[in-house]
Amino acid sequence: MAERRPVVVLTSNRSRELHDALRRRCLYHWIDFPAPARVAEILRRSVPAANESLIASATGFIGRVRELDLDKAPGMAETIDWVSALSALGVAELVGSEVIRTLSAIAKTPDDRIAISDAFVGLQSAQSRSAAAEPERTS
Repeated sequence: MAERRPVVVLTSNRSRELHDALRRRCLYHWIDFPAPARVAEILRRSVPAANESLIASATGFIGRVRELDLDKAPGMAETIDWVSALSALGVAELVGSEVIRTLSAIAKTPDDRIAISDAFVGLQSAQSRSAAAEPERTS
């Protein structure tokens, strides 16, 4: 007989239901997606090759993506994988076709990929309009 009862930690992304007999014996602790400042901190630590501009823009974009009506919103693991892929490709800012090609790292279904791609294209359009509306500065 064991001197102490074992402690078992189960993690779940809720993709499968746990049996009622097991659930009755569990204590639940839900971990929400972290706040943007914490996401950036985690990305800095997990993807040290990523520059600050990429981390800031990816953090903001992931926050917007998580507000979309998706089958599965990207979690922290997907965010780290995505920023790692972008960094490995030499992407310093969220612009261009390189970013579009990496969106499957954060989209887990074809419908989600379309929604996220549309959101990215919309972001790019808004940034272009904003840049065009800024008055030219003279020296």
